[in-house]
Amino acid sequence: MTQGSTIVYGPYLNEDVVGEALAPIRQRVVIATKFGFTFGDDGKQQILNSRPEHIKTAVEGSLKRLRTDVIDLLYQHRVDPDVPIEDVAGTVKELIQAGKVKHFGLSEAGTQTIRRAHAVQPVAALQSEYSLWWREPEKEILPTLEELGIGFVPFSPLGKGFLTGAISVGTTFGSDDFRSNVPRFAPEAIQSNQVLVDRVGEIAKAKGATSAQVALAWLLAQRPWIVPIPGTTKRHRLEENLRGATLELSQKDLLTIGYALESILIEGDRYPEALKARVGR
Repeated sequence: MTQGSTIVYGPYLNEDVVGEALAPIRQRVVIATKFGFTFGDDGKQQILNSRPEHIKTAVEGSLKRLRTDVIDLLYQHRVDPDVPIEDVAGTVKELIQAGKVKHFGLSEAGTQTIRRAHAVQPVAALQSEYSLWWREPEKEILPTLEELGIGFVPFSPLGKGFLTGAISVGTTFGSDDFRSNVPRFAPEAIQSNQVLVDRVGEIAKAKGATSAQVALAWLLAQRPWIVPIPGTTKRHRLEENLRGATLELSQKDLLTIGYALESILIEGDRYPEALKARVGR
């Protein structure tokens, strides 16, 4: 699977690059992209917009940039409180009926939103954060997805780099790095949460693997319909992550990790205060 996004990860350019790269092998890949934002006058401020007319416009633009006749998986990037989710799902249903989209996805949606959307147009996948250091989805989200037959696509499965062991108390982030504003990456939180990284590292060493591979293998072991999407800018990291899909964790390994998780209290919120309202609705 490859993912591009019209309006979130490098406005418009991302899809142009993905479309050009995948054109020769289009029939061999699944392309997912998103809708749900417009931008302010500065070109940076993200403004929620899931109005039906905007969804249709966004999809036409995505199809053109991705050089394809159909989008395999179309996500709503974030729930828009100003547009009933039934209207969003209904619009995507129309696009599916028109042959422009194959499947409907949501991102960071709460259980009631998922159910309401699913009643109008079956939801194929939910993309939300889930990892060894963010297990909130286990309470309500995973049981709901299992009940409804919806796949789960965890983003930040490596804790935005933290679970790899590459981040320490002395690590600094540039002003353009999202993590510079995330409470979970404040020095005191990093220091407190280091115990989890150390434990994962011990298990990885015993398995002859890397911490990243253990973190990904743990996710894959939770449910057969979970497909994590680790991000990277380096080919050797991509190859390392791929090997996580073949790493087998024994029941003893999983129990060891489970015991460790029960005894560790993760410090720091995963989003700055200003962004909390955008998730879990």
